[in-house]
Amino acid sequence: MSQPTPRRLKAACEDLAGRDAALAGAYAAIGVPVWREGDASYGVLAKMIAYQQITTKAATTIWDRVEAFLGDVTPERVLSCDQEELRACGLSRPKLAHLNSIAEAVVTGGLNLERVATADLDSARAEMLAVKGIGPWTADLFLLYAARNMDAFPHGDVGLMEAHRRLGAYDTRMTNKEFSAHAEGWRPYRGVAAHLLWGWLNAERAKSGLPPA
Repeated sequence: MSQPTPRRLKAACEDLAGRDAALAGAYAAIGVPVWREGDASYGVLAKMIAYQQITTKAATTIWDRVEAFLGDVTPERVLSCDQEELRACGLSRPKLAHLNSIAEAVVTGGLNLERVATADLDSARAEMLAVKGIGPWTADLFLLYAARNMDAFPHGDVGLMEAHRRLGAYDTRMTNKEFSAHAEGWRPYRGVAAHLLWGWLNAERAKSGLPPA
């Protein structure tokens, strides 16, 4: 698996700019984007679960409480702690159940995050999706950030679709299906394309005094 080194990122951006006018616009505006990174750990995966479907501000508050309660967020600590106290940090019951099922998979070896981080994209994604509590979006983000896979792509990300629409000066935004099909033309650098679009979108938000998406 190719890692997003500065040289590889630059080459990938130039390649993508030659294929897609919207990505060319993003590259011209921000240059090589900063890669969003995280460790290939249970803690990073658990944080992604906690942040789903709520505002960033609310999720940050909840996650800060989780870290204060657990210390290091490890599968062993999640499984052995008082579950009601952990839920009292602000986690919904479904999210708490997901954290436990993923922790159980890591402890028993059903999910090996070190293996996932070095496997080919399809194999890594299949191993993650076999675990209850890990959906496609979570798996794709983990493989993009923690495994640093340059072709991992978060299908259905509204921010990416809107950034592409604006950069391409399209009247309407593509549907999830249309955008995923369009992104096939960015292989093997779909993850780089995502970073270009996020980078451009956040630069535009910064101009308006808005926080990063």
